[in-house]
Order: sequence, then C-alpha cells, then structure tokens
Amino acid sequence: MVDDKGKNMKCLTFFLMLPETVKNRSKKSSKKGNSSSSSSSKLPPVCYEIITLKTKKKKKMAADIFPRKKPANPNTTAVQQYHQQNLNNNNTIPAPNWQGLYPTIRERYIYCDEIDLAADTVLATLYAAKKYIVPHLARACVNFLETSLSAKNACVLLSQSCLFEEPDLTQRCWEVIDAQAELALKSEGFCDIDFQTLESILRRETLNAKEIVVFEAALNWAEVECQRQDLPVSIENKRKVLGKALYLIRIPTMALDDFANGAAQSGVLTLNETNDIFLWYTAAKKPELEFVSNARKGLVPQRCHRFQSCAYRSNQWRYRGRCDSIQFAVDKRVFIAGFGLYGSSCGSAEYSAKIELKRQGVILGQNLSKYFSDGSSNTFPVWFEYPVQIEPDTFYTASVILDGNELSYFGQEGMTEVQCGKVTVQFQCSSDSTNGTGVQGGQIPELIFYA
Repeated sequence: MVDDKGKNMKCLTFFLMLPETVKNRSKKSSKKGNSSSSSSSKLPPVCYEIITLKTKKKKKMAADIFPRKKPANPNTTAVQQYHQQNLNNNNTIPAPNWQGLYPTIRERYIYCDEIDLAADTVLATLYAAKKYIVPHLARACVNFLETSLSAKNACVLLSQSCLFEEPDLTQRCWEVIDAQAELALKSEGFCDIDFQTLESILRRETLNAKEIVVFEAALNWAEVECQRQDLPVSIENKRKVLGKALYLIRIPTMALDDFANGAAQSGVLTLNETNDIFLWYTAAKKPELEFVSNARKGLVPQRCHRFQSCAYRSNQWRYRGRCDSIQFAVDKRVFIAGFGLYGSSCGSAEYSAKIELKRQGVILGQNLSKYFSDGSSNTFPVWFEYPVQIEPDTFYTASVILDGNELSYFGQEGMTEVQCGKVTVQFQCSSDSTNGTGVQGGQIPELIFYA
C-alpha cells in the first residue's frame, strides 16, 4: 500500500498453513469441475473444509491427546519434532503458535517488506505482531522503543509494556523514570497513563524526585482524568479520581516550606489532614497519618574516577576563564548527574563552576553553581539540574569553566578505560579543552551517574 504522500506503509498478511490432505482434495475437486459442475458443487470450498475439520473433531481424553512420548532423535530439529507430535496426535491444523518455531520470516509463511518503524505507528505494529504471533517483528518493535526511550515517553511506554507483557522494556522504562523522575513526572505523557500505572509510580521507592514534584504531578494527572471522565475539573473531583492513590504521595517527607506553600494550600487535603501533617513536622508526639511517612530511598549515584593520583604545583592548575574538557563513552545507558571536581591546593576556597555536557556540539545539559573546597585533594560534586541521559557507544563531551582560587589540585596518571560496576567508560581528549585537561591529567576527575 502507498499513501497519498508516497510513503511506504508496511502491511502484514497472515496465511494459514493448509494440511496436505486439504490441498490434495482441493486439487482433485478442481479437476472434476471441468467435467461435471454437479460433482464439484458437492465439495465444500477449502475455507469451509478447514472450519469443519476443526468442528467435527471428537473430544479426546488426555491420554489420547498426549500419548507417551518416544525418545527424540538427536538429529531431528525442534520443528520436525513439533510436526511429528502433531501427526501423532492426529492434529491436521497447526497450533496458533507454530510461527515461533521458525527463525526466519520466510519459514513462517508471512509476507513482510523491510521493517521501517516510526514513533507514531510502532505501538500499533507491536500490537499486530503480538496478535498474529510474529516474534521477529515484535522484537524489532521493542528494540525501537528501547532506543527511543526518554523521560518524555517513559511513563506511557511503561503502561504499554505492561499491557504487551514485555518485561525487558518495562525494566528499561523504570530505569529512565527512576533516574529522571522529575522530568518524567512533568512530561505531558504522564497525564496519559492509566490509574494502575499511576499507582505503581507513586508507590515507587527509588523515584529520584522531590515529593512536592510528585504531588504536583498527581494533581496534573487528576485534572486530565476528570476531563476523561467528563467530570467538572474541581478540587473535589480531583481528589475523587485520585482515590486511595493520594495516600501514596509521601507528603510528610516534603520540606516544610514545600508543604506550607504548596500541598497545604492546594485544597486537596482536608483540614484535619493539614493539621495532623503540621503536627507531624513540629510535635514531639506525632499523630498517626494515612500518608506514607518514610522518605523514598531514591538512587545511589555512582562515581567513575579516571585518575590514579593527583598533585599540585606552584605554577598549575590555574583558571582564567579557560575551558577544561574531556570526551567519554559508555557501553550501556547511564544518566550523568554531575561531575566531581578538584578544589584549591592553597587552603579552603570557593569556586564558581559552569558545567556543560554536549553531544556532537549540541548542549544536552548545563548548570552554573558554586562549590566550597576545604583545601584537601578530595573531589567535590557539582550537579546538573536534571540527570542527562547518555546512550551507549557514542562519545560525549564533558566541560567545565572554573573561576576561583588561582591554584588547585589536578589529576595525573589518567586511564583511557575505567570499569565502574557494570559500566565501562572510555576517555579521549577533547578539542574543546583549552586549559590543559586531557586523558593523562587535568580537571574533571569524576563522572557522577546513575545506572
């Protein structure tokens, strides 16, 4: 099929594999049809024959359907064994999952052009592949979804992956949602999820987000849900559609300012709930609450340290608005939360740091912040506003411009490859570096990430 725009639209045609007995009978009927129309009319069409073969079967006992199996010949394939079992069981029509035994599309009797998936059709294609038992196409759809996974669509894909029973895709979705929770909760797609998925996210122990962000996201979802149910968008109806899920929001763990200026004035909480939560913050004897009162554990950041030692000298490392930069690549998806940086080698000092993360010249994340160093050779973390998603097998550029004490520690004996848990990180020099940082020495000793 070709649409008006000339784009190729991929179609799937599902063919039933006819048994040889039916094929031979249909051939005989066609020969007799030339000599006598009356004889051919007595023979039912092939499609009718398939149906009657299935309906005319007599009920069998389990012992008849599953006779004692003979030892399998090691030289026969799984497909041959499967068909032999069908013959032994008098099954003239293959079972619905027979395609799964064939490794290639040609062997499964199915027509398919080159797989060309798109973001707006991949879910529908996955549905068709699941319905008609085409595992090769289903895997291609899942791989496409995994590679296009981001904080913007992770919540919607989480819902769909549960529907399609794809546990690997579900796990990938959770990895993104956990690490980039605030971005995922603020995305438009979050408001499109079903109630069950909403509950699973609100219940999640490893969400890496402030609780006020979780609360606001739940209210946004409730507003859209009111519209879906044709209810007036009111505070009462928002609470109604949230139901028991409201108590999965860990309101007592919010910062007091966030609660006082946000949740307490939202109108969603009852007066008694608001009073009890204020008492929870301030009173020695805390009241019992229906809300979960334990803070989420979140994620523990990992640190990739690329130098084997550090040093300081009287003439380096100086900062005069120049850029320290390094390139790196990973072998699995991670989320860069920030960098670990060296501080002053001349006692305690404060630094202003502009950190940046780029891919092929495109800025993916940047932040301007300050950090205090205590005069030791330790590294000091500087964070991005949100963790930045990093795809495998692609080089990214980490950069920092520091302003502060003239002299600081610097790394030496740098490594080109570092193993951090299950993640392998490779380093190479960056052309953006104008202050001397490279693989062997310099600044940016650590990458801080979630995996």
